[in-house]
Amino acid sequence: MVYFIPPRSPHFGGLWESAVKSAKYHLKRVLNDQKLTFEELYTVIIQVEACLNSRPITPVSESADDLEILTPGHFLMGSSPSALPQEDIKGHNPNRLQRYQLLTQFIQSFWKRWQTEYLGNLQQRSKWRIRADSIKINDMVLVKEDNTPPMKWQLGRVVELHTGSDGICRVVSLKTASGLIKRSTSRVCVLPFEDSN
Repeated sequence: MVYFIPPRSPHFGGLWESAVKSAKYHLKRVLNDQKLTFEELYTVIIQVEACLNSRPITPVSESADDLEILTPGHFLMGSSPSALPQEDIKGHNPNRLQRYQLLTQFIQSFWKRWQTEYLGNLQQRSKWRIRADSIKINDMVLVKEDNTPPMKWQLGRVVELHTGSDGICRVVSLKTASGLIKRSTSRVCVLPFEDSN
């Protein structure tokens, strides 16, 4: 069944309106006062759209061996958006870049800002003295890694919890596409909308 919000009532769509607000916020800061042609702005907007539609929503299955995720891109085009690898040019002087490189720099800067905010929103922080059993074995998690390219999400499945002497889990072992890794719980985010049964 399809539900529509009333006309002229964007506040009824709080979830997607907050995503639009976030995208506008970061896009405005990345582009700043830069003058772009219609085609250049269109290119940047399309790539921003691909970044937003590549975000993980939920795991496809509960299997510990399956690292597939469902993204908004699956609903729009049948698969997750992807991008060709690009040279990291976030730190280069914009005055020395060609136009295409400048657009690439905008996308990379947007990705870094937006991904950091998105992962921060997924992660619920609590004091160590408060017991929070939010991470369980076999949970699909996003791993916070520095300098990931646009539309690349480091995913993993929790295979082991490492608790301290106080019984609180602060470190987890993860199975990723590249093998087993160990990360602090502050560097992982459990995917939202998981079945809590």
